[in-house]
Amino acid sequence: MLDWTDRHCRFFHRLLSQKALLYSEMVTTGAILHGDRDRLLGFNPVEKPLVLQIGGSDPLDLAASARIGQDYGYDEINLNVGCPSDRVQKGRFGACLMLEPETVAEGVRAMREAVTIPVTVKTRLGVDENDSYEELVAFISRVAEAGCETFIIHARKAWLKGLSPRENREVPPLRYDMAARLKADFPELAFILNGGIETLDAAMNHLGQFDGVMLGRAAYHDPYLLAEVDQRVFGAGGEPMSREAVVEAMVPYIDSAVAQGQRLHGITRHMLGLFHGQHGGRIWRRRLGEAAIRPNAGAGDVLEILASRQPLSREAEAGLRV
Repeated sequence: MLDWTDRHCRFFHRLLSQKALLYSEMVTTGAILHGDRDRLLGFNPVEKPLVLQIGGSDPLDLAASARIGQDYGYDEINLNVGCPSDRVQKGRFGACLMLEPETVAEGVRAMREAVTIPVTVKTRLGVDENDSYEELVAFISRVAEAGCETFIIHARKAWLKGLSPRENREVPPLRYDMAARLKADFPELAFILNGGIETLDAAMNHLGQFDGVMLGRAAYHDPYLLAEVDQRVFGAGGEPMSREAVVEAMVPYIDSAVAQGQRLHGITRHMLGLFHGQHGGRIWRRRLGEAAIRPNAGAGDVLEILASRQPLSREAEAGLRV
């Protein structure tokens, strides 16, 4: 979720669920070792529990990056072996590493030796023509031997050439059956299912077979589906926070961030889908998007839009598409 699940997004999502495990954007080892660490890795403590997702292939760099992540306070290190973009492949990380199980195993072993927090791997079912179940088993077996006990499985294979990252999320067919077979064949390992899960009902169904479910773009475009996670998944009591209450709870955070020089758009772009599927949802999205790019925009603008948002008829909302 590069450029999506930044610290502003995670703070917002944490208001919706206190218990869901949140992930950082994928950060390369080169950026961690040589870039602006506070900008790349800093987070608000309320975001925890929080996973740092790393991209890289060199064991020494992975170990050093994992150690830095642990020092920053992350609760888990996740190695991305699932991203199929050309940019990622040129850096020799992401899905292309499925063709190098020994490299992944060496990286996992190095990170495990460097940190005391869990080290996990996010992967696909295969790449290109290397997509047999036997090849997948060989990959999982080798990486598990290096100490990885949890795999996040995006239940599609990836095409390294010919498909864009978006097409790689949609064109290769979902194979939940292959992911389920892994769980049956490796009962000692934990498997988290990812890919094509659009609703909390669907997630709950999968939880009967898998150890967890990862929601990506569905939770971003319709963030309020996270509001019942604590009650339905974790058995928490109480009622979910209303959409309006979530906006109001963001106000102190927005005030603080804007006072530090952050632009409102960088924060509220993650909130555009909060009223997804609700009457007035389109007008919220349009007005918030317009207001956030104005000079000196701040939390007051957000509250004004919230106060003026009225449930619209479907005909009135349809007129906003023009």
